[in-house]
Amino acid sequence: MSKYYYDFHIHSCLSPCGDDDMTPANIAGTATLAGLNIVALCDHNSVKNCPAFFKAAKRYGLIAVAGMELTTAEDIHVICLFERLEDALAFGQEVDSHKPEIKNRADIFGRQLVVDEEDNLLGEEELLLIQATDISIEQVPLLVASFNGVCYPAHIDRTSNGIVAILGDFPSEYDFGCFELYDSKSADEYENRFKNLKGKIRLVGSDAHYLWDIRDAENFIELDDEPYSSELVRKRLFEYLRRKA
Repeated sequence: MSKYYYDFHIHSCLSPCGDDDMTPANIAGTATLAGLNIVALCDHNSVKNCPAFFKAAKRYGLIAVAGMELTTAEDIHVICLFERLEDALAFGQEVDSHKPEIKNRADIFGRQLVVDEEDNLLGEEELLLIQATDISIEQVPLLVASFNGVCYPAHIDRTSNGIVAILGDFPSEYDFGCFELYDSKSADEYENRFKNLKGKIRLVGSDAHYLWDIRDAENFIELDDEPYSSELVRKRLFEYLRRKA
């Protein structure tokens, strides 16, 4: 068993609220300097910078995970992670069909940049990515699972777009096996207040939108990685995340 320091919630320059310097290459380099071993790129309602992140991460020996921060119809943020990049890209196409036809105003919300692993601009996403989709929180687990992914509510300890703030509880009927905190110090408070969290996997994510938001290595998962390969580590990670209470 080896310790893998992680952050499964980092935004790139594709998210309109993300800094333009949050390119996949810069994220990979900064995460490596921070001592992280495995990182998920989770832009708002899109996975279009995940291919570049996989290539950039490989250069640094960083294990990349393809992800998305999905905004549900209720305005709840949900982290969606995929073991295979191909599944993430297919999921991204599905989510595209559930987004409102509202164009981004870069002067108001920020640019939505799609880049390659060398920071070359490939294009800009036209539709505003931070809008709620028409996918309900009830639909998310089955939809993500149909693309071989794992999902869980993001930053439940924040008042903005957190499931607790919006629904007033952490409902048991949605079959989430994990939950994310923004601040690890809030763990005791939330686990005491919401008994449905008992036995679920607690994860901590930085929700980084700027390079300086990427936190130094602190949170880790222990995984069996022999004989070592990045594919095996990802496989073991998803086996861990799918573990039921």
